[in-house]
Amino acid sequence: MFIGAIEAGGTKIVCGIGKEDGQIVDRVSFPTENPDVTIPRIVEYFRDKSIEAIGVGTFGPINLDKNSPQYGFITTTPKPGWSNFDFLGTLKTFFDLPFGWDTDVNAAALSEAVWGAAKNLDSCVYYTIGTGVGVGVYAEGRLVHGLMHPEGGHVPVKRHPDDAFAGFCPYHSDCLEGMAAGPAIEKRWGIKGSELPVDHPAWAMEAHYIGQALTSTILMLAPKKIILGGGVMHQEQLFPLIRSEVQKNLNGYMNIPEIVSGIDSYIVPPGLGDNAGLCGALALGLAALKQGS
Repeated sequence: MFIGAIEAGGTKIVCGIGKEDGQIVDRVSFPTENPDVTIPRIVEYFRDKSIEAIGVGTFGPINLDKNSPQYGFITTTPKPGWSNFDFLGTLKTFFDLPFGWDTDVNAAALSEAVWGAAKNLDSCVYYTIGTGVGVGVYAEGRLVHGLMHPEGGHVPVKRHPDDAFAGFCPYHSDCLEGMAAGPAIEKRWGIKGSELPVDHPAWAMEAHYIGQALTSTILMLAPKKIILGGGVMHQEQLFPLIRSEVQKNLNGYMNIPEIVSGIDSYIVPPGLGDNAGLCGALALGLAALKQGS
């Protein structure tokens, strides 16, 4: 049995085919352009594939309310051409299959819970820190939705005392995404993060912001694992800095082994690496097939 998977990011689209065990057997990627260009490329990839369902994990915000006439829409994204676009409905005109639908980061959280770093746990939180910042929440064995989906990339953060950068978020300026996403690093320092040395002060500043967000997540949700993915987190020197910030912020308040002595195994990179998002879309497709939706 084969399932189709679509990881729709703000920069690129990844389409793939996978099996029930999470194994990806084929994939293709291309830039995320406007829907008139992007949708035909997605359709062309899947047209001759023998698949039984398709899962879509996409950039957002998106509508997840199945009772809403806008279910399946991308809503208030600033990405040109995609605001208020019926992504899911458009795909359904081409494929008479069950579809799974969620954010790309919720999908990644699901895949890490099923096959990755949070396997056999009933809760985890997944952060992707790259072009933007997104947060997926898996709690009590399911993905969390409310009025919409988690948008933890836009939580307010306290400014680092040495940081005069105004922020890069078009909605909130100096929220987590505005201060810590890849474009914010480049705008602040005038160079891409991947080109900065590992001992550059940028990384302590980055850990300051991410550590605040994780501290709030721990206090609010107490997840059993926190997973940090995305392009910025390829800078492995960030992990010890972030763990230290979290311990400093909590200041002994949560006196549990995972925080006090086991934090290296608690705040971790994705077990599935850069496949977390695509495997998450695969997991959404599998769930949709089982539900017949």
